[in-house]
Amino acid sequence: MDCFREIEGKQAHDPLFHKMNKPSRRVFVPGPIIVGAGPSGLAVAACLQEKGFPSMVLERSSCIASLWQLKTYDRLRLHLPKQFCELPLMGFPSEFPTYPTKEQFIDYLETYARKFEIRPRFNETVSHAEYDKVIGFWRVKTVGKRFEETEYMCRWLVAATGENAEAVVPEIDGTGEFGGDIRHTSYYKTGKEFTGKKVLVVGCGNSGMEVCLDLCNHSASPSLVVRDTVHVLPREILGKSTFGLSMWLLKWLPMRLVDRFLLIVSRLMLGDTARLGLDRPEKGPLEHKNGSGKTPVLDVGTLAKIKSGDVKVCPGIKKLKRHTVEFLDGKMENFDAIIFATGYKSNVPSWLKEGDMFSEEDGFPKRPFPNGWKGECGLYAVGFTKRGILGASMDARRIAEDIEWCRNEEAASYDHNHRSVLLMKSSSP
Repeated sequence: MDCFREIEGKQAHDPLFHKMNKPSRRVFVPGPIIVGAGPSGLAVAACLQEKGFPSMVLERSSCIASLWQLKTYDRLRLHLPKQFCELPLMGFPSEFPTYPTKEQFIDYLETYARKFEIRPRFNETVSHAEYDKVIGFWRVKTVGKRFEETEYMCRWLVAATGENAEAVVPEIDGTGEFGGDIRHTSYYKTGKEFTGKKVLVVGCGNSGMEVCLDLCNHSASPSLVVRDTVHVLPREILGKSTFGLSMWLLKWLPMRLVDRFLLIVSRLMLGDTARLGLDRPEKGPLEHKNGSGKTPVLDVGTLAKIKSGDVKVCPGIKKLKRHTVEFLDGKMENFDAIIFATGYKSNVPSWLKEGDMFSEEDGFPKRPFPNGWKGECGLYAVGFTKRGILGASMDARRIAEDIEWCRNEEAASYDHNHRSVLLMKSSSP
């Protein structure tokens, strides 16, 4: 802890330090601080714990995986087979189905946290994090549930708030005039409360498609706004996971050939989606995913509802009026509710004050996968690969290995310098 005494000594003689922010409490953290207790943050904490390197996890919510526990709909399951959604060092229970339910996945994460003794500090929102070049530490300021302020100081900082930190709600002319229920999917639980109602779902990703299916199953009348091109693939091909089959084929074939195979099979199994108002992008599903980060929709039954007319496909929205939506094609239709399945965004620029690693525009690392996990001065990122839990797990292992290497290098350097000082003292007259 000599380094902390040195820091305190520097602060005591720094007049600027005393004039600026004075949090009510200051805590020195010997290990890394991880911001975010979602799957990505838990993965890093577990990998560090395995190496005997404890960390501190800061979480603004009251539980781990708050997105899954508090902001997802009831019928949600993992869209990919469980073997592609495992966190490092612990698999899913064998009795879990191929596509675990939301409750099963949350149970898995809670078991994971207990196994690796991960105890996040809940209800602490990171408001500001910045590297102090004078003392060589990160200053991480938080605000608690009762607005109490704390400043943590650490050598390593891991941004694990991920791609889905804040809901994205588009601004539409006339929103205040609509008068009906308008909500983001983060506030949608089940179609029960919309039984018998006309509901407009905005966004045709996996969430938007599944919400439409859920509404149909609860006797609502959903319409789906499709604003862009989208790849729709069958979730399984000949009993095999489409994603798993794609990953296997990529070991032997170039991506463009795998994409061609996926499109041919999708056409045979699903038909021409363009005839339903779902135009495909020019690039194949995997190439499009790599370039834009947009995940193909894995159909779980919604396409059949569109074909049968139970789900109506609509163009983009021009403006809203009293319980009325005017579309870009000039047509108008009445609706009781609007649900935005418009996704989420990173919030890193709102709290992390550095200009090198993260983009101010989208809050993602500037360097693309697989090189976006490490920045300067002990800064790391996990959960920003646009490759789901599989990508986060890969980065979590890299981060833990790199921090272990840094610690060993610093320890070796300290031992060398200490021995040099002892030799100088012993050789002096």
